[in-house]
Amino acid sequence: MRENSVPSTSAGAAGTAVSGPPRIGPSPMTIIALFAFVVVAWGLTWVAMKVVVREVSPVWAVALRSWIAVAVLLPAVGVSRQFILPPRQDLPVVLVISLCHMSAFAVLMTAGLQYVSAGRTIVLGYTTPLWVAPAAWLFLREAMPWRRIVGIAIGLAGLLLLFDPRGFDWNDDHALLGNGFILAAALCWSASIVYTRAHRWQATPFQLALWQFLLAAVVLTFVASALEGRPNLSLSSPALLSLLYNGAVGTALGFLAVTALGRSLPALVVSLGLLATPAIGLILSALILGEGLDATLVISSLLILTGIAIGTIGTASSRA
Repeated sequence: MRENSVPSTSAGAAGTAVSGPPRIGPSPMTIIALFAFVVVAWGLTWVAMKVVVREVSPVWAVALRSWIAVAVLLPAVGVSRQFILPPRQDLPVVLVISLCHMSAFAVLMTAGLQYVSAGRTIVLGYTTPLWVAPAAWLFLREAMPWRRIVGIAIGLAGLLLLFDPRGFDWNDDHALLGNGFILAAALCWSASIVYTRAHRWQATPFQLALWQFLLAAVVLTFVASALEGRPNLSLSSPALLSLLYNGAVGTALGFLAVTALGRSLPALVVSLGLLATPAIGLILSALILGEGLDATLVISSLLILTGIAIGTIGTASSRA
């Protein structure tokens, strides 16, 4: 998000959400429904992508998902009369979000899914705020209140637990590669978030989202063609439905829903509410993919999310 270190978008969304004071908008029941939709939709996104990468190479999987998102967002932007050409001042942020978040983050996460369980992928992906906080302190000169330091320490303890030699095989090259991809993805998302916090927006994230997805789709199509050749389009029904779900629901509709939340609620409330996403993802990966709820993974995720929550509250308190 622009004002908090907690990411407030999906693996395929724009990397930022509209923040600011509460506005008159959806009813409380509508807000609850939007929160429920977003956390379930995003929790299921990487579970569904795990199904997709069994039949589609990683870069093509993200490229196809991006084109589906463009197809959904284009009429939404048109109906809402929000279609604009990106202002020149916003071109850098369009590039950064599209390339760092929608492209690099999504591809690295998807590549990691080939070797890592969906549940572990979701948890590692949500370590992003742990890297945003020190980067914002270093590059943006943001304050580092003690609550944020404590939160980072707790979150890093959870991350280290995931790589405890007693439960993680450091001799497994595939495991090392997959986990490395996912942590690199979190760093790419962090870079996108830090940049968007420094950027002075002219248009709204909603107005720019279509261009960000479109640029990502074009770039990823060229990269996929060069690195992976022609895509496999002879998909099984589960893989095809999972791909359609990722592009339409997990990416495009998820972005629209979180944008609506960001326009109706304080950024802190949205950030904390979306911390339910990894927990839902863990549960769904266990139910749908048969991945066991490993005690170490559960404890690690709780430590990471607790640290993020403490750091987020600390950030809000320091600005009060």
